[in-house]
Amino acid sequence: MDSAHLVVFAPVDNTARVHAVVRRLSDAIALGLLADGEQLPSETDLSAYLGVSTVTLREALMALRQQGLIETRRGRGGGSFVRAPARAFDLGERLRSLSAEELRDLGDHYAAVAGAAARLAAARSLPGDVRRLRRSLEEMAGADPGAGMCRLDGRFHLEVAAASQSGRLTREEIRLQAEIGPLIWAAHDLPERRGLVEAEHARLVEAIEAADGAGARDVAESHVSSAVERLIERRLAL
Repeated sequence: MDSAHLVVFAPVDNTARVHAVVRRLSDAIALGLLADGEQLPSETDLSAYLGVSTVTLREALMALRQQGLIETRRGRGGGSFVRAPARAFDLGERLRSLSAEELRDLGDHYAAVAGAAARLAAARSLPGDVRRLRRSLEEMAGADPGAGMCRLDGRFHLEVAAASQSGRLTREEIRLQAEIGPLIWAAHDLPERRGLVEAEHARLVEAIEAADGAGARDVAESHVSSAVERLIERRLAL
């Protein structure tokens, strides 16, 4: 599985699981992380990845079929296939499901995890880790806005977490990207923000390469916090 699919298919929250699965997959389809016509894993595999029962998964898939986001084909070569919607990811609609307090709490948690991962990456990363991060920076610099850039951004942050050499932090990064990642990306994916985001990414890699743990932590925390502040402003304006 590539990094985008690791995020999309990470276990969902314990509460309201049908709704959580529907929201997770619909966000991934709207953002282009799941491509039009892509076949989803089998029900057995997908329910295991998401940490839900097959009954819960089937209810969620039924809801997605009713929304026209997937279609199920029977027979040989059958399964569930993505049908990309005409409309893009609706940030306002997504924000209405969260209060400003929930957004701040999520942001605080994500900033703490991202900061800790960045600090440890500065202390523990190997030359190959830094090369992968620089490769991602180069690919992002040449990428068009949209789904491709979203995938690269997610991969970059997973690579930072992996460079920390902490399995728990990496798994938590995957879980939090799945929960709040689409919102963070939407806050960053604005013409006036792209240059700043690229500069923040570059500073983060430089701090990791220089073994500057405090600097790497500060950049990572600020990167998340600035996006969350914009999300809260947008939420309060709704």
